[in-house]
Amino acid sequence: MMNLYLNGEFLPLDQGRISVEDRGFQFGDGVYEVVRVYRGKPFRLEKHLARLEQSVKGVEILMPEPVAKVSEVCRTLVKGLEEGQIYLQVTRGSAPRVHAFPQDLRPTFVAYVRPVTPHAPDRVYALKTVVDDRWGRCNLKTICLLPNILGKQRAIEAKCDEGLFVRDGIVTEGTSSNAFFVRDGALLTHPSDNRILNGVTREAVLEIARQLGVRVRFQGVTIVDATASQEAFVTGTLTEIMPAVSIDGKPVGSGKVGPVTLKLKNAFRELTAKECG
Repeated sequence: MMNLYLNGEFLPLDQGRISVEDRGFQFGDGVYEVVRVYRGKPFRLEKHLARLEQSVKGVEILMPEPVAKVSEVCRTLVKGLEEGQIYLQVTRGSAPRVHAFPQDLRPTFVAYVRPVTPHAPDRVYALKTVVDDRWGRCNLKTICLLPNILGKQRAIEAKCDEGLFVRDGIVTEGTSSNAFFVRDGALLTHPSDNRILNGVTREAVLEIARQLGVRVRFQGVTIVDATASQEAFVTGTLTEIMPAVSIDGKPVGSGKVGPVTLKLKNAFRELTAKECG
């Protein structure tokens, strides 16, 4: 099965090879995207590719292929796949290991697909707060994910499902998700600045909220207010909309999925069915 595209060639995934001097491997010098596939169709692929363009521009890497070509590659890879994910990665390329990079490097471009098992309808998360010690440009989706990995690991070790980054007392986002809280029927979420990665699923949730008449407030939420919220949930390409019923071992609201979260979750499922049906 040709489920990998590497530098212009379709291959089986287990035949992919890159140089040990690739700057992605040695420096984390690259960016990535993950696209969910529903019913054989990539969900909001154009928005993911627009963010990929933003990320490569932000770290001064050239797009390895025109966006139309990348879109074509993605649609070719998903043929025969019902529920899955597309992983895209662009690194600066291969060169002798020095910190400053040559200007004429050919970027390394990887795209591959894997099947995904949908979440059980009653799946919920427990959250664990962790220190947000990432760099200052979290709006770029780079492959430098060590703080995210360590934050997620702390959450798992605490018997939780996701880490919740906290910077200067303010909740920013999850280690691999965006965070939302519900107070008095309104959604509270961090502003879309350099401290968070503005997720494609997050944008879809905000769109749905506007359509349903749910008020949205873009503001920093303190950890005290987060734990005192009536509902909480996190969003992501593979996470989708995941209700959170506890933070640091304390129940959020009633400790069950709340009505606003449930309404948004149902509407998101309808949205993916409409766009990928």
